[in-house]
Amino acid sequence: MGFLIDEETLRAEGLLEAARLMAVAAKTAPKARGVDNVVTALVADRGELERLASKMEELAPLYGEFFKRDAESVRSSSAVFLVGCRLLKLGLETPKRWGLDADLVNCLVNLGIAIGSAVKTAQLLNVDNRVMFSVGVAAQELGLLQADVVYGIPLSVAAKNIYFDRKWPR
Repeated sequence: MGFLIDEETLRAEGLLEAARLMAVAAKTAPKARGVDNVVTALVADRGELERLASKMEELAPLYGEFFKRDAESVRSSSAVFLVGCRLLKLGLETPKRWGLDADLVNCLVNLGIAIGSAVKTAQLLNVDNRVMFSVGVAAQELGLLQADVVYGIPLSVAAKNIYFDRKWPR
């Protein structure tokens, strides 16, 4: 008789493989001057997910009540993919009409392209996800990713997308 892998194990392993491929997508995304300033990590431990969600709730009075709503999404997720960037000097001259430093802008654009590549990969693999500023702020506060700017992408494999029709906590 053959070996049977149960559905829960299949989904859990599939989600981890998707997260690995998200890291590949973020790393290989185009970057200004080819300078790699993007870093990624995965929070997959239930205890760490709870610590992250608790930190988000703690930060809600400072940044907004949506941090509490997003904390519930983290608790309901199987993992959180973290993606951030280091702000580096790229050696770009800032155009006279720009209000922001060209190096700063291009570092942040690198992050945006990496995030887009990562979530596109998750979507192609049917892993539900949502990009969250709030998760990144809490992850930074906890020192989970060494980067100057961080975003979090909670991940879920369930019958219904848990990031759709989210409710505000009461």
